[in-house]
Amino acid sequence: MTIRTTAARPAGSPVGQGLSQAEAELRLSRYGTNEVAPPRPTPLYRRVLAQLRDPLIMVLLGAMLLTVAIGDHPDAIVIGLVVLFNTTVGVAQEVRADRAVAALSALSAPHARVLRDGTPHELSARLVVPGDTLLLGEGDIVAADADLTEASALLVDESMLTGESEPVEKTADGTVSAGTVVVRGRGAATATATGSASALGRIAALLDTGRDLTPLQRRLASLGRILAVVTIALCVLFFALGLVRGLPLSTMAVTAISLAVAAVPESLPAVVTLALALGARRMAARNALVRRLPAVETLGSVSVLATDKTGTLTEGRMVVQHLWTPSGTVDVAGSGYEPQGTLTREGQPLAADRLRPSQELLTTAALCNDAGLRPPGGGSDTWTAVGDPMEAALLAAAARAGCPDQDALHRACPRFAEAPFDSLRKRMTTLHHLPDGNVLICLKGAPEAVLSATVLDAPQELLEEARRQAALLAARGFRVLAVAGAERLVWDRPAHEAEHGLGLLGLVAISDPPKASAATTLAACRAAGITPVLITGDHPATAHAIALRTGLVEDGAAGEVLTGPELAAASDSDLTAVRVFARTDPQQKLDIVRAWRARGAVTAMTGDGVNDGPALHQADIGVAMGARGTEVARQAADLVLTDDELSTVVKAVEEGRRVYDNIRRFLVYAMAGGAAEILVMLAGPMLGLALPLRAGQILWINLLTHGLTGVAMGAEPVTPQAMRHPPRPPGQHILAAGVWQRLLVLAAVVTTLSLAAGVAARSTDLPWQSVLFLALLTAQLGVALGLRARLVTRENLFLPVSVAVSALLAVAALYVPALRSLLDTEPVGWSGTGLAIAAGLGAFIAARILRGAFHRKA
Repeated sequence: MTIRTTAARPAGSPVGQGLSQAEAELRLSRYGTNEVAPPRPTPLYRRVLAQLRDPLIMVLLGAMLLTVAIGDHPDAIVIGLVVLFNTTVGVAQEVRADRAVAALSALSAPHARVLRDGTPHELSARLVVPGDTLLLGEGDIVAADADLTEASALLVDESMLTGESEPVEKTADGTVSAGTVVVRGRGAATATATGSASALGRIAALLDTGRDLTPLQRRLASLGRILAVVTIALCVLFFALGLVRGLPLSTMAVTAISLAVAAVPESLPAVVTLALALGARRMAARNALVRRLPAVETLGSVSVLATDKTGTLTEGRMVVQHLWTPSGTVDVAGSGYEPQGTLTREGQPLAADRLRPSQELLTTAALCNDAGLRPPGGGSDTWTAVGDPMEAALLAAAARAGCPDQDALHRACPRFAEAPFDSLRKRMTTLHHLPDGNVLICLKGAPEAVLSATVLDAPQELLEEARRQAALLAARGFRVLAVAGAERLVWDRPAHEAEHGLGLLGLVAISDPPKASAATTLAACRAAGITPVLITGDHPATAHAIALRTGLVEDGAAGEVLTGPELAAASDSDLTAVRVFARTDPQQKLDIVRAWRARGAVTAMTGDGVNDGPALHQADIGVAMGARGTEVARQAADLVLTDDELSTVVKAVEEGRRVYDNIRRFLVYAMAGGAAEILVMLAGPMLGLALPLRAGQILWINLLTHGLTGVAMGAEPVTPQAMRHPPRPPGQHILAAGVWQRLLVLAAVVTTLSLAAGVAARSTDLPWQSVLFLALLTAQLGVALGLRARLVTRENLFLPVSVAVSALLAVAALYVPALRSLLDTEPVGWSGTGLAIAAGLGAFIAARILRGAFHRKA
């Protein structure tokens, strides 16, 4: 156990020795470490078995056994390599993603300060036990659920548990929860619950549910069953017809099994895995870390995006956006806590003489302030808040208005007394010495605690107007502060007694503003047929205001907000009819996601807090924020955004659709080719072609068309219209929406062209079986090129190169002596080659025509 002794406690620390070290170790053995659902490494064999349980892989394993049974060891090796490739890539991606998440977790591993044997110690938060005295200070992460025994101006950010963006004031008789953050003040607390017994642990318990199959896995499982049944039926039919025609039993058995192997698109798992792996790699380059490979495709099927507010739609930083003074309203422009910005009125920058009321207002707010601003450095490239984020926002606004910086203000007007903010008074007052010897009184607080005749010396009309303006700003989702001040010749009484007869300086409207990209991102979601839903623990007015400003809901939809208490009171509510949820707890977030899924939607849920963990786990795609996200959120998610940008989700959805389109395109190609091979074998004898192809020739065609060329189709670039149509329904079969129609038409075209070439060759005394072999292979390669979304592109040069290589190997099968002997082929001359090329061109043209015949392209 590694424990580091810290400096002595400051004066005013609670009386007590804390636990003894021996007692702490005893409790650690009794209660266990203070960890919430620590991630357990998945054994390698379990990862491998999970990959091999894929239905199509199981079909391939069966096909491999058949090829071994007929002595076709080269094809058995090819199928085995496909299975090995699929399993290796899938396992490697999962391990790589888990390691990346572990690295993110290590960066955020918290420590705690505790009192042991009367001496403060710093130790890993996992070693805190019930009964420990926690010493809390600004910036600390609370290590356990605890009862406060001391609190001095203590302000705690509970957003990761509740979703509430505003920090909460704590008093000595209150409680704090594990995982919350101290943003101001200091305190001491006795730990009451750790690990799974804490608030974090209770939420983490909701994560203990299994995962469902992804839409792609369900579709491929269905396809695998259909392929197995249809292929076996057709091959049995071919075998029976051959026996009826008097062909040898052994020949028909070997050929039927070869045909079965050829009909199964054994490179489909390789195509799927390559497409998913390339998608995951491209997502990683675009700041999206995929933790589970199938999640790549699932993103393409997302129809509902449930997003939290703070830090996802908003900047996650408090900003002063509007000022109201008796002389008018002013807009404040600036980003985050940066001290640069401008003040405008009706879009025009304020002249120096018109800035004075705003400067007086913000100077007073900056003096009545305990926060600070930290410039970029120490691993951060942005200005950050020190202390209460709301007070830091006031300092940034003062700098934007051209007020002196905080250090200069405190040197010119040193503070000598204060009445700190508390939940009863709802205001804060500070007293300062002015350079001329007078006393400056600065006050800020909630409008209801400041805009009264007992505090202000102002006409009733002005007070009414200020109250009206405060109500308007609050209705728009702003946190509103009223600021007042006055000068006195002297002051020797307590600071709180100075809160009378002050002059009203104005109102400050503060909010966590939407990200610049939020509205564009949500518009892109709607254009792609994705329904955005806002789920937050924040105030209803704030949630609705952000929904309006980002375009998530339209203006006038004030009744479109449902709160957690309303949700609990109306258990029969249709949760899918609401677009904005506020004041929700973790269980309610889970209920909302389940409601959408029950309706048939594919859901993506974004979040960063512990309270988001259950919903992230339940959603089809859980999306966690990597930079500021909690460990629980990252472990529950399928996708981790390293840049914390919602727009990255839209990019990931595009990649998912690219993957799905490529898989469907490959299925059209591979299954049309497999069907054509079966049809050629069934129809050939009716045209006088007794045994159209030999077993070896079928397997060679299969190897060249389903090998490099098939795999290359998984790397095709995204189609321009990918994000301009709605996602496909999760229950839709993978061969629906025009795929099976195209497949059958292309199979018929390839069959017709190939048989025509064979019949023409026979009528001109050419080696018709070799011509048919070459024509069937060339026609399938023509389909591969014809199905491309963009025929001429520099992306994925692998496809045309693989087609060229396959064509050369096809010719080699006719002219290389070893291959001729193995495959029983003959040279076909220029005439036979011309017939094969004509079949390839015809198939290419048919594929291009069919691409335009359907609105939704595979």
